[in-house]
Amino acid sequence: MKLLINLVRNLLGSFIAAIDLITRGAKKTRTPDEQRQVEKAIHGLSLYQFFACPFCIKTRRVMHKLNLPIVRRNASKSPFREELLQQGGKIQTPCLRIEEGEKVVWMYESSEIIKYLEERFS
Repeated sequence: MKLLINLVRNLLGSFIAAIDLITRGAKKTRTPDEQRQVEKAIHGLSLYQFFACPFCIKTRRVMHKLNLPIVRRNASKSPFREELLQQGGKIQTPCLRIEEGEKVVWMYESSEIIKYLEERFS
């Protein structure tokens, strides 16, 4: 039964991901200098995600729209799954790891991540 549930979940997630790729809009356009500043600002960010997770897809869609090439880490594989659990406290995606100097924040919940990205980079 668990195998069947995982199969259905993965099929649906892959279908949603495919629809996302087909229907994505254009990326935000910036001058080369502005884009370099953005890329410098996202240096301490990384997104822990599952490819077929609808909430991760929603978050990646906003990242695409805002033209934010944030590092993505597949939380279904080592070592990222262990990092997410040990450092973030739980295996839940999406999770945005925000590193600012010595301080590290693990932000869960797609709506919070999207709000953070839109406020910081819109």
